[in-house]
Amino acid sequence: VQLVESGGDLVQAGGSLALSCTASGFTFDDSAVGWFRQAPGKERVGVAGISGTDGSTIYADSVKGRFTVSTNNAKTTVYLQMNSLKPEDTAVYYCARGPGGWASQDEWDFDSWGQGTQVTVSS
Repeated sequence: VQLVESGGDLVQAGGSLALSCTASGFTFDDSAVGWFRQAPGKERVGVAGISGTDGSTIYADSVKGRFTVSTNNAKTTVYLQMNSLKPEDTAVYYCARGPGGWASQDEWDFDSWGQGTQVTVSS
């Protein structure tokens, strides 16, 4: 299993950014992918998740209405579209594979992680 995040960048508050998580080594139809973030000095927290089995999604309250998680048709890449970015969105963003298949924001439901991509939102 391999997950590689990309798309992190420096952006001004109010701007948009799209992250990608390229997955390989597993069948997404039987799994889920979650997006997490870790800000400096803080614990890693769930941001969004998508189920490969039924396409259901889940979002943290802090990003609802601003972030959207989706996949490409081949289900090899999971995207996190981030709009109306705020300085508090600054963090390293990780994607992870959940073998259980349900959309989740609980780290315990995920067994494989990418290396992370840095998102910095300036005020």
